[in-house]
Amino acid sequence: MPELLPHHDGSPLYVSTDAPALGDTVRVRVRVPATFGPVSSIRTRSNPNREPQYTVASPVHAEHGWEWWEADITVENPVHGYRFLVQLADGRVGWLSAGGWSWTETLDTEDFKLVTHAPPPQWARSTVLYQIFPDRFARSGAADAREAPAWAEPAAWTDEVVHIGPSTPRQFYGGDLDGIREHLDHVTALGATMIYLTPIFPAHSNHRYDALSFHSVDPLLGGDAALVSLVEAAHAAGLGVIGDLTSNHSGDAHEWFTSSHLTPGAPESDFYYWHDAEQRSYEAWLGVPSLPKFNWNSAELRRRFIEGAGSVVAKWLEPPYSLDGWRIDVANMTGRYLEEDLNEVVRRTIRATMLEVNPDTILLGESTNDATADFQGDAWHGAMTYANFTRPVWSWLSEPGSPARGGLNMPLGVIPPFTAEQFAEAHRRFTAPVPWRVRLHTMNALDTHDTPRFRTHALPGAVPVALGLSLTLPGIPVIFAGDEFALTGDDGEHSRTPIPWTALEDEETDAAAAFALYRRLVAVRREHPALDGGGFRWLHVGDDLVAFVRESAAESVLVVAARNAFDVTLPVHAIAGEPVAIVGDASAAHAPDGIRLSGPGPSFTAWQLPGIELPAF
Repeated sequence: MPELLPHHDGSPLYVSTDAPALGDTVRVRVRVPATFGPVSSIRTRSNPNREPQYTVASPVHAEHGWEWWEADITVENPVHGYRFLVQLADGRVGWLSAGGWSWTETLDTEDFKLVTHAPPPQWARSTVLYQIFPDRFARSGAADAREAPAWAEPAAWTDEVVHIGPSTPRQFYGGDLDGIREHLDHVTALGATMIYLTPIFPAHSNHRYDALSFHSVDPLLGGDAALVSLVEAAHAAGLGVIGDLTSNHSGDAHEWFTSSHLTPGAPESDFYYWHDAEQRSYEAWLGVPSLPKFNWNSAELRRRFIEGAGSVVAKWLEPPYSLDGWRIDVANMTGRYLEEDLNEVVRRTIRATMLEVNPDTILLGESTNDATADFQGDAWHGAMTYANFTRPVWSWLSEPGSPARGGLNMPLGVIPPFTAEQFAEAHRRFTAPVPWRVRLHTMNALDTHDTPRFRTHALPGAVPVALGLSLTLPGIPVIFAGDEFALTGDDGEHSRTPIPWTALEDEETDAAAAFALYRRLVAVRREHPALDGGGFRWLHVGDDLVAFVRESAAESVLVVAARNAFDVTLPVHAIAGEPVAIVGDASAAHAPDGIRLSGPGPSFTAWQLPGIELPAF
């Protein structure tokens, strides 16, 4: 039986505010199980200006086998770390940090964190994100009248996707923004709250990450007017829309690049990294010549692109376009070249501009691996990363020996097998160092336009388990358009399949079953506020099972995700109250020796529990 341990997280049960100002006093709480042993003292340990500082906690509440302690912390740095030092009556001393419980001193990087930088919008933590690759989502009638550009290789909507060879970026299906607008009812029926559009600027590829300009919407998508119509219709339907911006590079046909390539002294010359005086050779993203890298030492580049009301960043957030935020492509590489590191300058400038023109917007940054150092709450509200969720869940719930292709960034070419315990440990490792509110806005993506589709190599019956985890773990769940149609794909390009709209017309198809599953589980997320900002506590982790609870004052939600059939017993005071089934086939019942959880596998089950009632701070 697992041992109950002291617990704290950044949710409202434990922290009086997640948006303090410098100099504010914040009240923090920690809970200790009675079975842990009598406690003689608890102190917080902060590290302002890199010098340890302690405050004394006092007991404030005891109920259901737990004792709650509370202390003051004065916030002295923009990112103020703290942990708890617990001394037991028998003389033992241990530490509680975001990395978990330890009987030895813990790293500062895994401290709990309070952040004084401007917080995310209030609505953001409730987001269910729906990612759309515009060329492959839907064609409006207007698309038929548009002539394909010279770079494109036109394809019929039902043609197979080319995902290997030079035609990969050229295959052109002609999806457009009016096509998206005409299918907003599908997005709302699914239950998503926000559309994330991959790039919409003119380019020489179907993915459009090689922009020719940032000042207009690609005419092949319907131009600026189509974006205005889409955003207006989305907002009327209760949906937000965010765009995708490449702050690391442009295309080699971009107006800034063509003005400066082979033209020393051009006004845009300092926008890029040139390798020779003639400005012939240049630094590019991963050496790809079509994607020249921006040099953020340039004050003029900053002015045009990211700084203030006249910039590209600002333009598309303001009326009439009114986007609700940005996802920044390869944010991890932006501003970094050899000995230079301007990433912090760029991200803070982008966020400052957003606060100036529309503070009610969200900023998400792509960071394909360890995102923790850059995501401390100073600019990015959350990470689009694969280390904390995507790769661990694939390793736990994929068929053994499955190939790892595309953006999964698994270097050996095979998905390494994980137990549920390894999944939980990987998730903890890559979430513990970031502030709680950043964790709430970090994307839990099963797959994206850069990866294979999860279903392709999933264990039989594992899709509901993985989807359920995406929707119930702290973070923003992400649905890549087509997952709800039961689509598969071997790599990122192969996953960019045109949406088979007619597949939902027959209720007996795999697509109809997948859509029903996604809609049912998304509804669970949206109907239970504990899953938005509620606390998070692991209850059981084994080879084939994880169990956790999301807790708030209003309600709690118990979650069990299993790869195989299971029968485990939690300690008596692991949860309080009688579980009421929300979704799934497992059972949860109080027994003399604890709470017994049993059920089939693979399976995903959630129950509602009473909220946690505590004295006011």
